[in-house]
Amino acid sequence: MILPSAFYQRDALEVARDLLGKELWRGEVGLRITEVEAYRGPWDTACHTKAGRTKRTEVMFGEAGCAYVYLCYGIHHLLNLVTRDPAAVLIRACEPLAGAHIIAQRRGGKAGPASLAGPGKVGAALLLDTTWSGHRVFEQGGLEVREGARPETVRVGPRVGIGYARAEHRDAAWRLACGGTKWVSAPKGLRPE
Repeated sequence: MILPSAFYQRDALEVARDLLGKELWRGEVGLRITEVEAYRGPWDTACHTKAGRTKRTEVMFGEAGCAYVYLCYGIHHLLNLVTRDPAAVLIRACEPLAGAHIIAQRRGGKAGPASLAGPGKVGAALLLDTTWSGHRVFEQGGLEVREGARPETVRVGPRVGIGYARAEHRDAAWRLACGGTKWVSAPKGLRPE
């Protein structure tokens, strides 16, 4: 079952927690979400909306439940799911459910946890680019987010790569991961909830 648009119309941290274990599908490729980061709105100094509306962030000021895909370092396409406030949840890592051969092909023959441990790797496995920004993940076709099994345990820690943010935002435990899995991008710094 595809998650409804109402699922995303909440605080990004709540949505992030509830995305763990959910499934991302694009065609024959299915991924289980294992690690996420919440970017909670313009007051969060690590969130892209802190600088206001721009061409790149316009989608974050729109409808909750849309994809926000941006190019990082001119190389990696990162998938975020828009929530309210305007905010979003970054998909940091996943575990394959279907289409392992397609994922390996898209990841240059790589397999195992390292192949999907990082937001750029997830974007590559789903063959995403910035044209997917604004795509409604709550509608059938294209990229979908579906129900999945909740993790038994959750690990939390600070977000990765946001040294520019204020200390209270940099150190906040707004990165969440499924416990008991190797399909996590940055296990260091994660602790039991």
